[in-house]
Amino acid sequence: MKGFARREFQLVLLRRMADYQPGLVEDAMRSLGASRTEMRSVNARWQRIVRSRTFPRGRRRYETVLGPPAAVEERPIGDVACEVAWWPPLPLWPGLRFEIMMGPDGAVLHEWLVRDDGVPVPRLESVHDLVPWSCVVGDVDERFGAVAHQDDGEVPSRWHATLTGPDGAACTAHFVWGLLQTVVSVRAGRTFG
Repeated sequence: MKGFARREFQLVLLRRMADYQPGLVEDAMRSLGASRTEMRSVNARWQRIVRSRTFPRGRRRYETVLGPPAAVEERPIGDVACEVAWWPPLPLWPGLRFEIMMGPDGAVLHEWLVRDDGVPVPRLESVHDLVPWSCVVGDVDERFGAVAHQDDGEVPSRWHATLTGPDGAACTAHFVWGLLQTVVSVRAGRTFG
């Protein structure tokens, strides 16, 4: 699509993250040479695109913006064979790639940032190591084991994970597009990071 590419796509991802981490988003916008006005404009254009009847659906929508995926593979989820496509890391988040999961009918079921193959998981010894933008949903699963996941039905880009640290402290980690934004203690309501 004319005027919409990887840079603008990163601004779309940042727009939802600004609700949690406005300071990190400001820094990221500066590194892209973008303003808040541009980010809002790009996001509004993206929303029109995703609601358009004429713009491609499924994987083709992302190929139009990000180019062909780096890889596509089949991934079983229960009894259903889903297709997963991903693209090379975006400049704002080196080591993370954007991934979509599609159902058997080609509809996008999930879309988020995941750790790229071969990129080491950051040190996550306790919930105090869960700092904004340090890890993705898969990293928390790998480190903390029994994690209860919940997507946010109202805002599909948001994801929540309730976990228990090695010290027995329960907390809820909030993610946007799969990237950690904040962690809140379940008991004290205290925010980490």
